[in-house]
Amino acid sequence: MPTCYLGLDIGTSSTKVLLMELNGTVLASCAPEYPFRTPRPLWAEADPEDWWKATIEGIRTVIAKAGVKPSDVAGIGLSGQMHGLVMLDSEGKVLRPCIMWNDQRTAAQCAELTEKVGAEKVLAITGNPILPGFTAGKILWVRQNEPEVYARCAKVLLPKDYIRYRLSGVYASEVSDASGTSLLDVPARKWSKVMLEAAGIPESWMPELSESPDISSHLSAQAAELTGLAQGLPIAGGGGDQAAQAVGCGIVEEGLISATFGTSGVVFAHSRQYRGEPQGKLHAFCAAVPGEWHLMGVMLSAAGSLQWFRDALGQAEVAKAKAEGKHPYALFDEMAATVPAGSEGLFFLPYLSGERTPHPDPLARGAFVGLTLRHGNAEIVRSVLEGITYGMLDSVELMRNLGIVSRTIVASGGGARSALWRQMMADAFNTPIAMVNATEGAAYGAALLAAVGTKAYADVRTAAAKCIATKVAAEPGKDVAIYAKAYPSYKALYPALKQSFKDIAAL
Repeated sequence: MPTCYLGLDIGTSSTKVLLMELNGTVLASCAPEYPFRTPRPLWAEADPEDWWKATIEGIRTVIAKAGVKPSDVAGIGLSGQMHGLVMLDSEGKVLRPCIMWNDQRTAAQCAELTEKVGAEKVLAITGNPILPGFTAGKILWVRQNEPEVYARCAKVLLPKDYIRYRLSGVYASEVSDASGTSLLDVPARKWSKVMLEAAGIPESWMPELSESPDISSHLSAQAAELTGLAQGLPIAGGGGDQAAQAVGCGIVEEGLISATFGTSGVVFAHSRQYRGEPQGKLHAFCAAVPGEWHLMGVMLSAAGSLQWFRDALGQAEVAKAKAEGKHPYALFDEMAATVPAGSEGLFFLPYLSGERTPHPDPLARGAFVGLTLRHGNAEIVRSVLEGITYGMLDSVELMRNLGIVSRTIVASGGGARSALWRQMMADAFNTPIAMVNATEGAAYGAALLAAVGTKAYADVRTAAAKCIATKVAAEPGKDVAIYAKAYPSYKALYPALKQSFKDIAAL
């Protein structure tokens, strides 16, 4: 039977479990689901026990589906949602529900810590502003609001690292996930004494750090019995979800950028050297490639903007698509293809949920600018696609300004399935757009990291080169000049409307 590797991705609403052969072939996968809770406005919490139950179920399921023996599994790699706070007592028991990445309750604590350290110093140390989604503010919130919980805390773990603890009994993390805590010295790849002391957090609470492919722990006897796997199985450090997904898409060398068009949008660039965006407009994190880094721009409403159009304005088209046996988005593509590039002067600002990159502004709002009597739904849907593309270009341009020159941009996510959208990206970015054969995301990257950790591959780049194939899907074409002319007009709209967005929010 083949040598196999398990990849686990501890997600927001499910845990993806994947079993991969050494050559990169996926033998089986599954994604047991669980809830998360919003007990108050802006809050988001989860029970880590749900992740553990899903992990056990998922491992047993993929072993059975693939028909392999547990002894064929040579290693485990971990990935997961970043930034979440899991607090444990001295006996390793969870003290309270995990405060998740999408929880926004900690704005006051983030501002307090930023003021104490100084915004410029925070950027120099951590590569990022201290954001409410990040971990440090959550620890301070617990100290201020749940002192009895804080007093019992002995260890702090990120979500995937809690699963590592349950698999192995070891308190460990790795530098890519730790980069999203606001407590890591990102250039130096170690916990920051300055940030920990300013926050009043004991360094003894923090897990030991490794690089992503390093073997950080081994499967315990108890976990072996629960999962059916062999005791002592090596467990790699793994990576935060975006870092592991980059490995799973082959974004492991400088000059490669990925653009993920999901509900939100992520532009990700690998960098051999540390590059912090001077104003913190891009996230600067440690990469899953040892000794290297990545930059990331996050757009809150990418394909989510197209979904909004479908639900709010496109119901007639949805009904038509159903009658014709088409997917609604395929019909939207056909409509948009009838409209020339530039949408006849119509611009869409995709800030339906506020924005993060390049405008970290929760008060930003969506807008159509340039509407005339001539515009109908075909022009509107094309302007939505172009607005999302311009928003992603904002991140690409920030990366180029830092000296990262992209030979190709790898597109993924639901939006990348559209040939029209891929061509739009190629023209607007003036860069070839590529697709990869690997579509399993972070769990696949985690499995590759396990293969590297067990020395089946010499390094991360070798593993990616052996298992991931890239094919150019769109070359820059006739509309490059049109988008180059229109993009500055798009960029000018947010500064012109920023105060209006603030005034509107105050109404």
